[in-house]
Amino acid sequence: MDVSSPQFWAQQFEERDASFAALRRTGGLTWHEPLQVHYGIPEAGFWAATRAEDIAAISDNRESFTSTQGVGLAPMPKEAQQPTAFFLMMDPPEHTFFRRLVTSAFTPKAVARMRGVIDANATEIVDGLIDQGEFDFVDACSSLLPMRTVSDMIGIAHSDRETIRAAAHAMFAGLSPEQIAAGEDPAAYFFSNLTTITTAAAELARDRRANPKDDLMSNIVQAEVDGQRLTDEQIGAFMVLLSTAGNDTTKQTTSISAWALAQRPDQQRWLMEDFDGRINTAIEEFVRFSSPVIAFARFAKEDVQVGDVTVRAGEKVGLFYCSVNRDETLFERPGELILDRFPNPHMAFGGGGAHYCLGNQVAKQQLRSIFSEMLTRIPTIEFGEPEWIRHNSFVNGIERMPARIR
Repeated sequence: MDVSSPQFWAQQFEERDASFAALRRTGGLTWHEPLQVHYGIPEAGFWAATRAEDIAAISDNRESFTSTQGVGLAPMPKEAQQPTAFFLMMDPPEHTFFRRLVTSAFTPKAVARMRGVIDANATEIVDGLIDQGEFDFVDACSSLLPMRTVSDMIGIAHSDRETIRAAAHAMFAGLSPEQIAAGEDPAAYFFSNLTTITTAAAELARDRRANPKDDLMSNIVQAEVDGQRLTDEQIGAFMVLLSTAGNDTTKQTTSISAWALAQRPDQQRWLMEDFDGRINTAIEEFVRFSSPVIAFARFAKEDVQVGDVTVRAGEKVGLFYCSVNRDETLFERPGELILDRFPNPHMAFGGGGAHYCLGNQVAKQQLRSIFSEMLTRIPTIEFGEPEWIRHNSFVNGIERMPARIR
C-alpha cells in the first residue's frame, strides 16, 4: 500500500511494517503522489526516505535541504504549520539563535535537578491509578506526566494545567466523529485551542518580566542573544511546541511501551531483576519500539543527489523514522520489544543534525520515573484492546486504552 494513501495511516503501526520493508528493499528514495487529506492543498508529491543512511544524510545536509517550508508530511501551507512548529521550521543561523535561548533547560544537569519533581509527579499519578482500579490508561496515566513536566519547567500554575493539557490534546487529536457529524469547523476548533495556549503563554511571559522566578519562562523572557529577546508571539509558539510535540511523543511512548510490556512478562521480569541497572537500556528500546514520531519533512533548496535519486529543487522529502526503527538490517526481530537490545541505533529522536530532539533527556527521565513507579507498585496491569490514532501522518500512538489493576 502506498504511504500517500489516507487508508495507510488508518492501519495499526504493525500493519505498516511490511509496506515500509518493501520500500526499504528498493534501495533508495521512492516517489509518492500527494496525500489526499482534508487540507485540500495542491502538491506535486514527495520522496520517501525510509533507510537510516538516507535520513542521516538529508538531516545533516543543511546546505541542500530546508525546514522553513514546512515539516509536516501532509500538504499544508507553511503559514498554518508555523504556530505549532516554532524553531522546527527554522534553519541555522536562525534556528541556532532560538535553540540557544532555551537549551540550558534541557541539559543533563538541568534534567537531573528536575528529577525530584518528575518523580513526585509520577508517584502522584500512580497513586491515582491505584485509587481508581479501572481507568483509561492514556487519560489517567500516560498523558499526565509529560504535561505536568512541561508545566513545571515553564512555570504554568497548577490551576491552569488541565486547561493547557486539554487544548494541546485537542490540537493533535482534532475533531471527534461526533463533532464532525455535528458540523463543527476543524480550522476553528484548531485555532481556538491554539489561542488558549498562546494566550496563557503571553500572560505568563508578562508576569515573569515583572516577577521573575526559577523557571524556564523567566529565563526565556530575560535571555538575550546578540541583543535580541523573544516576542510574546514567539514565546507563545514555543509554548505550543512544548505543549503539543513535547507532550504527545512521551505520552505515546508510555502508552505503547506499557501495552507491549504487558504482553511480554518475560521482558518485565528481566527489567525488574535489576531495574536501576537496566532501565536506561530498556528506555532506548521503549522509544525505538514505540516510534512516536512517524516522519518529518524537508524541502530541497537545490537539485541534490541522494543515493541514485536526484531530488529537484522545491521537492519534499519525508524522513520516515518509524521505518528505520523497524529495519531488519539494523535490528534483529525488529517487530518485537527486546529490552536488552544493544546496540540500538534507533532514530526515534531524529536523524541527527541541528534538529535532533532537544528534549530527549527530559523524555527519558519521565519514562524512567513513571515506569519505576508503575512496575514497583503495580506489578500487573491488564489492558483491553487499544484504540489506535488513525489518519495521522505525524504521531503514532494510542488514543484510548482500558486498563485495570489485577
